[in-house]
Amino acid sequence: MSLPPCLKCQSEYVYADQDLLICPECAYEWNPKELEEENTLNIKDANGTLLSEGDKITFVKDLKVKGSSQVLKIGTKAVIKRMVDGKDHQLDCKVDGTGDMMVTAKFVKKA
Repeated sequence: MSLPPCLKCQSEYVYADQDLLICPECAYEWNPKELEEENTLNIKDANGTLLSEGDKITFVKDLKVKGSSQVLKIGTKAVIKRMVDGKDHQLDCKVDGTGDMMVTAKFVKKA
């Protein structure tokens, strides 16, 4: 069984003690189950439905593409490639007929 390196000092000598992982070099202790729960993003679409990577979405509003004269029309379909916690956008998508775009979740709905 392979354990992840220490989160604090990147030591490879981490060992498990019940639910905790412990680093003998810097004495850092953490619970990997709690860490996974903290890293999950709860991003919701315009209807309040929880989104996840790989979901198919459609636009609920005409959106102008920044730096271009192109407009993405209502009903344009896309697939979520990656979810991030950003100020300007939350979704990195592959939009049909356009390519890769960064989109704000409040302008889409789950298809």
